[in-house]
This record gives sequence, structure tokens and C-alpha cells, in this order.
Amino acid sequence: MRDHVFTDRPLLASDPTLWPWAPTELCDAVQTGAWILPDPRPLSAELEAFLEAGAPPVYVGFGSMGMAASHDAAQAAVEAARSHGRRVVLAQGWAGFEPIDDGADCFTVGDVNQQALFPRVAAAIHHGGAGTTTAAARAGAPQIVVPQIVDQPFWAGRIAALGAGVSHDAATPTVESLTNALQTALSPEVSARAAGLAAEVRADGAVLAARRLIESASGPS
Repeated sequence: MRDHVFTDRPLLASDPTLWPWAPTELCDAVQTGAWILPDPRPLSAELEAFLEAGAPPVYVGFGSMGMAASHDAAQAAVEAARSHGRRVVLAQGWAGFEPIDDGADCFTVGDVNQQALFPRVAAAIHHGGAGTTTAAARAGAPQIVVPQIVDQPFWAGRIAALGAGVSHDAATPTVESLTNALQTALSPEVSARAAGLAAEVRADGAVLAARRLIESASGPS
């Protein structure tokens, strides 16, 4: 495995549209696209019923981010969505988000198949992790990226630059900031661009990488 990692031509597991390779003098990477395999898991019957009961909701989830500096992120997102007349699918994540009240317009999930869910949401508010950003882009969902650490500000900037969503200026969202961001993300222009982006994002990155590994194991190409 190390021989495939420490090489002068490594495999770059990011999408060429979402994160294009910038050549350096250190190596010449082979950009395969994201390594995402199809997820056949169905959504729960309860979530299916919620989705069918009204207009597409706004997804809110911050994945592995504990959100220690922003305990009110879930409340801000739910209130912002409600200000636009939107329901919410709230992912608990590592922050342990819980419903802010007993309103029927908010459905809480744990682990969920994003590939099945994201094509059915009006927008996705998230932290900008590589997997979530790519999944939302592949689904054609407008995004509001609230970056917290490491590479997440870059993903936020790329989504904004591509016109498929909004890069949130601060790591701590407020009702006002998310309400304004949703105003942009839910606009016809951004929704159309997000839908167009879905057709540009590769779906065969893992297959391409596997083929490359087989070819390299077979001898010089």
C-alpha cells in the first residue's frame, strides 16, 4: 500500500470540477474524482413519510464537527429555514443536535444515506467536509457551507465560486446570517447552477482509481 501512496504520481481523490488539481514541482498527480461508491441503503419509513408530507426541506448537519463554539447552530439553522417557510431535516452528528422544540416541521436523523436524501432537499447547510460537499454537489442541492477547520474554507469558497451555494463568512452561524444565506441559496439562479453542477461532477472516481491501481500493478503504462 505504501508504494501506491509514496510515489511521484499519486492518486488524487477529489473531483476535478469541485477541487481541480494545481500542478506542483513535487509530483504529477492523477486526479480520479472522489472515491464514492453507490450507497444502496434506503431511507427510513419515517423519514420517507416526512419527505412526502410537504415541500423539500432544508438539510442541516455538521458531521464530525462538535460545534463546541456554536451550540446554537442547530437553533439558528432551524429558525432560518422556518423564516423561509421551509421544513428541516436535522442531522445529529457529533454535535448531538436535538430538535429545538416539538414542531412537526423538523425531523431529526442519525446516520443517513446522503446519496438518497440530498436529491430531495431544497438546500444543504453543512460544515464543508469533503464527503458532504461532494454528495450535495452530485445531488444538485444548493449548499450553504459553514466551514470550521482545515480544508473546509476551501470547499466553501469553491461552492461559492461555482455559483452553487454560499460560503458562510464565520464559523459561528446566526439566525440572521443563515436567513440571508438561504435567501441566496434558494434563489432560482443558484438552484439552477447547483442542478447543472451535478452533471459535471464525476461519479466514477473509485472505479478510475481501481483501474489505475490494476494497471500499475500489471507493469509500466
